[in-house]
This record gives sequence, C-alpha cells and structure tokens, in this order.
Amino acid sequence: MKKLILLSTVALALMFSGCTQEAQNKIGRSIQNWTGTNGVLDIYMGEKLVKRFINIDKLSTAEATQGGASRTYRYGYGILDENQNLKVDEGEKKLYFEISDYATSYIFYENPQAK
Repeated sequence: MKKLILLSTVALALMFSGCTQEAQNKIGRSIQNWTGTNGVLDIYMGEKLVKRFINIDKLSTAEATQGGASRTYRYGYGILDENQNLKVDEGEKKLYFEISDYATSYIFYENPQAK
C-alpha cells in the first residue's frame, strides 16, 4: 500500500513538472472549482456597496465563441444577499449575474464568516 502511494505521488510530481505554468494554473483552477469556494462578490457605485452576492463557487471570464479571446465581462451564480449580512436569509435566492470588467467596481473574496 505504501509503495502504491509513493508511486502515485511520484507520478503526479512528474506530470506537474512536465506541464507548462499555464497548464499548471488551469489544473489548479479546475481543482479549486471542483472543490468549490464560498465566494462573496461586492459591487460598488462610487464608495457605496450596492449589491452583494454570496455562496459563489466561481467567477468565470466569458470566452469568445470564435477565436480564443476573452470577453469583457465575468459571470457566475450566487445568492443575492439583499440585506448584505453575508448570510443566506429566508427569501434570498440563487441568481445568475454578469459584471463588466470595464464599468463595474467590484471585489471578489472568500466569505470570512464561512464555517
């Protein structure tokens, strides 16, 4: 059993060392996306917090349908935290959202109140 674990560890290390940095980053993001995070998205208008989404697993950058360029917005799914208390309250629902990379002031972070 110990030999199997050792061989698996060595195989993974060799696989990661043979990948480019970008490939390693994509693998890391896919693992993080698979395990999930408890993200919070705060959207500001000037200095005022106007919207907050909680329980976001990932914030994705839109890809062009033709070509490899990224689009100028991000999207995801999260619960609209209407009273902005970082908790899911009765009546708050999961929604799809899009935010512009150019016109939207936002901060995306892990919920500090998560269990």
